[in-house]
Amino acid sequence: MAALKGCSALVTGGNRGLGLEMVKQLLEAQCSKVFAGCRDPDGPNSEALRELAKKHPDVITLVKLDVSDPGSIKESAQKVGSLLGKNGLNLILNNAAVLPQKTMLTTTVEDMINTFNTNVIGPLFVIREYLPYLKTAAKASGKPGMSCDKAAVINISTDASSMAIMPVLKEPFPLFPYSISKAGLNMLTIYTARDFKADEILCISIHPGWVRTDMGGDKAPIDARQSVEGVLSVVSSLTEKQHGGFLDYTGKTMPW
Repeated sequence: MAALKGCSALVTGGNRGLGLEMVKQLLEAQCSKVFAGCRDPDGPNSEALRELAKKHPDVITLVKLDVSDPGSIKESAQKVGSLLGKNGLNLILNNAAVLPQKTMLTTTVEDMINTFNTNVIGPLFVIREYLPYLKTAAKASGKPGMSCDKAAVINISTDASSMAIMPVLKEPFPLFPYSISKAGLNMLTIYTARDFKADEILCISIHPGWVRTDMGGDKAPIDARQSVEGVLSVVSSLTEKQHGGFLDYTGKTMPW
């Protein structure tokens, strides 16, 4: 992951599961600054992240960031912006998500609203609030083309968002609100890729696999380390050729 060395990165939902593993592996990849966003940095679910940050205070910064709250997103961007240097922010990993296990017949209005707020609207406003720092990084790099160590937005999606895969997907548990919201996230990727092309800010959606986490459950075939190793390997190799694409953690192109 040589392309990640020295870059600055923001991870949403960085206190557990895939997000915490992303923070750990970005540290291993020698990112210069890792901003780990989570809803409650001082809460019991963030203990492992706090311990990691204590060991690496020069690299990891905990950021209060509730992606379902636009005010929290704005405040987090102001904090991160005050800590970034003239090279801006190279990488956003829009990882935070919720997965209410509901079917089409059991989901509620609240389920749908909360899922869309976190899984679609949250990433949208994270991208918008942090855009000035991405633009700064893209300009400061002095490199042609697109890459994650220049400026990139990586939206963590799922195979359950694919309209081609979903009809034949064997669901481990009900995915109705989650699937629909992640399909919306994929459309956000398309818009972001189109609108930021001139600024040379790369954007893709990526499926991290079915992973053994609190969200994925204990029957999933891969663990968080294997998933994130794949995700970051793919991310580190991205160019403008993959801009606006949908890949999985092995680099395979996914159908929309």
